[in-house]
Amino acid sequence: MRKALIPLLITVLVVYSAQQLLTPVLAPLSRELALTETQLGLVITVAATALTIASPLWGHALQKIGLRLVLLSGLGLATAGLTGFAIVAAIGLDGTMPTPIVFALLLATRSIVFGAGIAALPVAALAVASTSTTTEAERTRATGLVGAAQGLSLVLGPAGGGALAVVSLMLPLYLAPVLCLLLTIWVLATVRPPSASAPAGQRGPRLRPWDARLWPLLAIGFCLYLSLGLVQVIIGFLVADRLHLGPQETAGAVGISLFAAGLILVAVQGGVVPALSWPVLRLLRMGIPIAIASFALLAVADSLWLIATSFGLLALGLGLAISGFTAAPTLVAEPAQQGSISGLVNATIGATFIVGPVLGTALYEISPVIPILAALGAVVTALVLAWVSPAARHTRVAATL
Repeated sequence: MRKALIPLLITVLVVYSAQQLLTPVLAPLSRELALTETQLGLVITVAATALTIASPLWGHALQKIGLRLVLLSGLGLATAGLTGFAIVAAIGLDGTMPTPIVFALLLATRSIVFGAGIAALPVAALAVASTSTTTEAERTRATGLVGAAQGLSLVLGPAGGGALAVVSLMLPLYLAPVLCLLLTIWVLATVRPPSASAPAGQRGPRLRPWDARLWPLLAIGFCLYLSLGLVQVIIGFLVADRLHLGPQETAGAVGISLFAAGLILVAVQGGVVPALSWPVLRLLRMGIPIAIASFALLAVADSLWLIATSFGLLALGLGLAISGFTAAPTLVAEPAQQGSISGLVNATIGATFIVGPVLGTALYEISPVIPILAALGAVVTALVLAWVSPAARHTRVAATL
């Protein structure tokens, strides 16, 4: 299982780290480009829309063209999108292009092209994690490793982006597409992972997101990721406004907060979850209350230490709960349906970032605390579903049959 996953974990880690290089500079860069908070939210929301639409298509493509071609296609789009984003941002900072045109081109490059490309990577990784495992413990461990790779990107990416931003806000933008290009060359030259697709003629019944076995599980995941999307995009503005920092100081402070959160997320998903071997239902019921406490703290945090602590608690809670959510839908699907279920899981995650960033930034303009309270409401809803939903309880029964 681990051998089959290694190429996928490396791919996810590098590309998501390249994406996270940009996180500390997005808020200050948007203000340098004369973009509003809502416009920045739209850039992320449109990217999430592209990811949501593309994810089920990539899941279907796994059945048609195989894992390697899906990886190469996704990496090619991701590289092109980040390259275009860097070029457009550089031109926008020079003041030689009107702001509306800069905004439109940012949507085309960073949002549509990059969003569609990066969607392929977790879909492929989750499909391999699911098809290479049989028991609930193995499945949770494998999907947890995929989450840990994404979590490690939260350590490497923001830390690197924050350090580079001290020199120039543009350095992370230049480095990100270079990393993706080098990874594409590596995959093209050396990676020959086994296909994650099902054998021809063995695809099984088509799964629908409104299936009674699936929709409550997907709803739990939607609420969990929505809570994260509501606050992730505003952290730069929150740090700048509460701590009264300039653009470069803000980038550094955001990097510190996300660095701490990323360390905890990696430790939970890559170490704690495999060691505990808890059923998915217990992971949900134990992790979500911790996330609730983190948002309560963030609502009143007035120092960098408290903000970083709240994000650390959030990483602990979501690290447990998301590991449960990611594995849960795969337990009700047949082996031949794992590509499709991976597409649905990733589409659910993407859908939250259609709503979360634009809603978070819009609510922030009304009052900085409102998006945090909205995130709190989302995780409370997830906890209720985890306790009362028959579908959530069925994952435990299905895994023991």
